[in-house]
Amino acid sequence: MSLPSSTSIEQPQPRVHDVDVITCKAAAVAWGAGQPLVIEQVNVSPPQPMEIRIKVVCTSLCRSDLSAWESQTIFPRIFGHEATGIVESVGEGVTEFTQGDHVLTVFIGECGKCRQCESGCAVKISSLVPLEKVCLLSCGVAAGLGAAWNVADISDGSSVVIFGLGTVGLSVAQGAKLRGASQIIGVDTNPEKGENAKAFGITEFINPNDSKEPIQQVIKHLTGGGADYSFECIGDTGMVTTALQACCDFYSFHLASFLSGVCLKGWGLTVTLGVPKVKPEITAHYGAFLTGRTLKGSLFGGWKPKSDLPSLVEMYTKKEIQVDEYISHNLPFEDVNKAFNLMLEGKCLRCVIHMEN
Repeated sequence: MSLPSSTSIEQPQPRVHDVDVITCKAAAVAWGAGQPLVIEQVNVSPPQPMEIRIKVVCTSLCRSDLSAWESQTIFPRIFGHEATGIVESVGEGVTEFTQGDHVLTVFIGECGKCRQCESGCAVKISSLVPLEKVCLLSCGVAAGLGAAWNVADISDGSSVVIFGLGTVGLSVAQGAKLRGASQIIGVDTNPEKGENAKAFGITEFINPNDSKEPIQQVIKHLTGGGADYSFECIGDTGMVTTALQACCDFYSFHLASFLSGVCLKGWGLTVTLGVPKVKPEITAHYGAFLTGRTLKGSLFGGWKPKSDLPSLVEMYTKKEIQVDEYISHNLPFEDVNKAFNLMLEGKCLRCVIHMEN
């Protein structure tokens, strides 16, 4: 893998003088939306100036891979951004990495010089850390923990509701639990996720299909008026309004109300993390904000990759955060389509795909 990569889907043999071109024996190529991935050879160019070329060891299937595979139009393409690997070679001018370094691949950059980095990024990690585990920290688990800690800054004793109990949602739950939230409500239409969610901090589980009331009303009953924090982890923009409405509102009627009206006060922070497959626009009633609620977006949990990810890896090695528990399946590379189907059917958390040697 090269960041950014220069690949060729065609299969011509490298020219004699192109000794640094690598023919990878196996790559899972997506040729169209929803079509099974095809395992074939690809040629990977040598790293250009300020690039590195990485031998991917493991990659875990992320929900955003599934969304892109189902709905986007840029094909052919190769998925697998949530990965770990070993630096195979470095390009001219690279001083941070050397051949043999173990790295996490991350989809956002951090050059430390500009306001916004748009290139991909690799983060050096200890060679003692299991690559087949910490690949989850390159996207999903880190994104959920960061949304709870950096974006929402969840406070001790607060109430939290999480819409969607995949890896990202359960990582939010873990982050809320470690911050001391007293009530962490999980919402998901898959009843099988309820019991498993308790291991990550969920205190109560709601299946909207089992409720006769709108789910936001159920949450208000459970929390005594609404949650302090809500998280949309589904990738459904329609759920953003529901998440906003699940936050606290307060209506106070008193004697002066007859003359001055009704005193309204609300609060609560909603964070949206999901990647929508359709309808990217968000619609919400202005009253949701007028009474004091807040909506925030979260990209990679607010982490700076090179500065912050090593500390998350260290927390993992000290067993201060859960990572292994999100891995529901370990699959060989040739079963990559099985991994996509498991996620599509809602029968897995994270599938770790082990590359061929």
